[in-house]
Amino acid sequence: MTSTIESSTYRQILGHYPTGICAITAIQENGTPTAMIVGSFTSVSLDPPLVAFLPSKTSSSWKKIEGCSGFCVNVLADEQEDLCRTLSSKDPEKFKDVPHHLSKSGTPILDGALAWIDCKFHDIHEAGDHYIAIGEVRELDIHHSGTPLLFHKGAYGKISPLL
Repeated sequence: MTSTIESSTYRQILGHYPTGICAITAIQENGTPTAMIVGSFTSVSLDPPLVAFLPSKTSSSWKKIEGCSGFCVNVLADEQEDLCRTLSSKDPEKFKDVPHHLSKSGTPILDGALAWIDCKFHDIHEAGDHYIAIGEVRELDIHHSGTPLLFHKGAYGKISPLL
């Protein structure tokens, strides 16, 4: 069944809801790190600990990550907008100068991220023009306190406390 809702209207309306920005990182079989930026990350279950993100079926970065044994969700800090732009680029060398270290399981943890969640793939479901990629949490930690990078109405932003 084809929707009668125009995609531009859909994006405009849903853009009123702010989303946090995460970098999903992984190591490919050849040892090369890869990454994609998502605004669709959520906790799924406490027992077992599961999280999910929703990559587009047409994403070339997703095609690299889905072939990996696991991934790391890096919650980007509000001062990491440049890193976000770098990792969302089509540049095949986009990870070249990105400061990071590896989790115990070997997934890239981005230096400066607020928090990281290392996962193994649990399940992947089709959902329209996206997938729902579910990960079982192996390890997680807070890198440092701070505020997250947000996306709202087509622009990057950050949290401003109410007074």
